[in-house]
Amino acid sequence: MFVIIVWLLVLVSCCPARLYHNVTQLPKAHYDFIIIGGGTAGNVVANRLSENPAFSVLVLEAGGSNIGLLASEVPGLDGLLFVPPSKNTWNYVTTPQAAAGNRIQTYPRGRVLGGTSSINGMWYTRGSKDDFDRYASVTGDQGWSWKAIQKYFHKNEKFSPPADHHNTTGQYDPAVHSTTGINAVSLPGFQWPSFQKVIETTHEMPQEFPFVLDYNAGTPIGIGWAQNTIANGARSSSATSYLASQFIDRPNLHVLVNAQTTRILSANRSHHFNQVEFSQDFQKLQIVTALKEIILSAGAIGTPHILLNSGIGNQTMLSSLGVNPVIDLPDVGQNFTDQPLISNSWLVNSTQTYESFSNNATQMAEDLAQWNKTRTGPLVSTIVGGHMAWLRLENSSTILKRFQDPAAGINTPHLELQIASGIGLETVIPEDGGNFISIQTSVVSSASRGTITLNTSNPNPFNAPLIDPAVFTHRFDVEAMRVAIQKAVKFLSANTWKGFIIRPIDSLAQALTSDAALNNYMQQNVIFALHAVGSAAMSPSGASWGVVDPDLLLKHAIGVRIIDASIMPFIPSCHTQAPTYAIAERGADMIKQKWM
Repeated sequence: MFVIIVWLLVLVSCCPARLYHNVTQLPKAHYDFIIIGGGTAGNVVANRLSENPAFSVLVLEAGGSNIGLLASEVPGLDGLLFVPPSKNTWNYVTTPQAAAGNRIQTYPRGRVLGGTSSINGMWYTRGSKDDFDRYASVTGDQGWSWKAIQKYFHKNEKFSPPADHHNTTGQYDPAVHSTTGINAVSLPGFQWPSFQKVIETTHEMPQEFPFVLDYNAGTPIGIGWAQNTIANGARSSSATSYLASQFIDRPNLHVLVNAQTTRILSANRSHHFNQVEFSQDFQKLQIVTALKEIILSAGAIGTPHILLNSGIGNQTMLSSLGVNPVIDLPDVGQNFTDQPLISNSWLVNSTQTYESFSNNATQMAEDLAQWNKTRTGPLVSTIVGGHMAWLRLENSSTILKRFQDPAAGINTPHLELQIASGIGLETVIPEDGGNFISIQTSVVSSASRGTITLNTSNPNPFNAPLIDPAVFTHRFDVEAMRVAIQKAVKFLSANTWKGFIIRPIDSLAQALTSDAALNNYMQQNVIFALHAVGSAAMSPSGASWGVVDPDLLLKHAIGVRIIDASIMPFIPSCHTQAPTYAIAERGADMIKQKWM
């Protein structure tokens, strides 16, 4: 009998790791590290910790597997993943947004292995050097500086040829990229006719719209070629890269899907947290134990939600909701930040836009067949476009005289313009149809701050929290968005667009007739860039504010670390995927340095 037991133990320890779908399949209930959230950050941490065969690692992912999810794999279909209701998102909605016509808006977050990296627009943008130098300054940890964080961007990135293998000379700077990382990054693999017009505009208007060789070099101001997490014409997410077969087959790495975490639990009412409570059916609660650390990587909404349900947050608020307060951390769920975005669309004199297949079932079938066969064609690129513009308000701007500049420094943009060969996000296609170009305008150095709080009417941990991004509640964002739209109009006034641009669609055309009309247009059309950060912000060790210390350990607690976008004290002036990857890489290093 002893020999049989030993043989079974050896068999269990040597079995290849796999994706578990039921908790009863897990070979044990104790792990060195338990990672809550198999998303953008969580899978990075799982990969790096499981590099050490002496560490046992469990990932709890609330959603299902990403395998077989075609709309996630095909870049040109990514917009389909945002349509609610969806089993692959949390189907969140915001509270009514008072400065946006009191509208309740959808707020998609990935509920699938890979998290939002499995459903997002795949943009790879690092932000400015100022962004990270400000993190270092505000936390007192120079390890968060731009110079220090570069090695973590490089550990993450595997720069790859575009799907069409075109000559990329002059489209990026190889010196600032890595080809030896894990997550793929590439340039557009399909060329729309509008791409050349964008570059010609930078030649015609170099003062207002300068060309920048590589906006990921730390000084992003200007217009540059888009970089996306795509390789061989397919999405590269944290699931497809960091949990690729050669990694998920590690015997010390277990991943349980459809497992929603409800709380983290402390031992004997102390502040030492070593258990994770979760459920696979929204009823029966299960518990697993962490021998070393619990890593919260549930994102800027999920992480504060779990903390609050665990009694970690504003003590007065928690008590009023019947939640037993364990640690008084008033900043949990505060400082929630996103970037306001508006899609602006123009009718064009061309049939070579996204509408050529999105509104033509026959053409879509042909393009999808081409993608399946050769990983080429229009579906190899994201639907939004081939270029990004990062712009600052002029130094003489009255806006900067009226408001404190929220940007991190002089290298940091206030505005983003995404130039796309197709109609804008959430824009109603005119009844008479047509082909379109759009410019998504965004205030990337947003000054508005929102909150994540428990649902006061029913704080059941399975119920979504109250999500209030507080869009346009700071007047800087409103005034800056007005400038962004004006710059979009100016951009398309260049000579190269003559004969191509027919007119703005009706709602935008009306908005451009007066200041009042533009104000109304902005209020009725503003949505979110879905770059949520800040709700569990880091601050200096010993500070009375913030949620985590610079080493990402939860303040006033033992055994809990937060590694995701929620820890950023300020929103970076970019899309948040790449910074989140870098944060996760550094966070994993911090854990390994402590326990190895």
